[in-house]
Amino acid sequence: MGIKKRDGSSVLASLHQRGSLKLLFPRGSGDALTGVLLNTAGGVTGGDRFSIAAEADAGCHLVLTTQAAERAYRAQPGETGRIDTRIVLGTGSRLDWLPQETLLYDGAALSRRLRVEMASDARALLVEPVILGRAAMGETVRDLAFHDRIEITCDGKLLMSDRTRILGDAVERMEGPAIGAGCGAWASVVLAAPDAERLLAPARALMPVTGGVSLVRDGLLFARLLAQDGFTLRETMLPLIRLLNGGDLPRTWMI
Repeated sequence: MGIKKRDGSSVLASLHQRGSLKLLFPRGSGDALTGVLLNTAGGVTGGDRFSIAAEADAGCHLVLTTQAAERAYRAQPGETGRIDTRIVLGTGSRLDWLPQETLLYDGAALSRRLRVEMASDARALLVEPVILGRAAMGETVRDLAFHDRIEITCDGKLLMSDRTRILGDAVERMEGPAIGAGCGAWASVVLAAPDAERLLAPARALMPVTGGVSLVRDGLLFARLLAQDGFTLRETMLPLIRLLNGGDLPRTWMI
């Protein structure tokens, strides 16, 4: 997918899609182009392969979200579902990567990678929420293979690399006081922008006791939020997203 600037607005320059992963473009307002990812297969299981690639020209604003929560289902032994996303941001461009939660079921095997290659004056807000089963349904995740990577480069140099790996009994792993303290949901929130430092204090004011935010380096803000379940996670995560992106979330988050 390619994004270009035309008459002051960000518009689609090119698009190629196949398989069960589709990209829809609801009619919106303002200069941003919003794309909604839809997995018509209903989820991810072992052996599935999904790839997303987008490039935004200079001055463009791209918002990417999902139609609903993504689901990672039980996989057959030795099989792993894979999702690879690569986004390139040109000079002065902006990305809001705002997928809804990834829901991990018992027996799931998922390897996921998000790569953002940006210019020094570009802006990227990345949000990745994850939930271990549905608490309201009494689900627990005792068998999981989850690998998650977020990488950001700026002008070709590595700016940030964050990795999460959970193997085996996820409930037991998350019980550790230095890991999850019994929480079943979490979110990683990253803001890479020249003015990231000015948002540190207001972001800290929104943090629950199970969350924290730091200015990792100049131009890079990182927050991790923990919660007992997905509902509680949203209560603390949504105000933070609104602060960092300077506006409301995509409409799909409210449906």
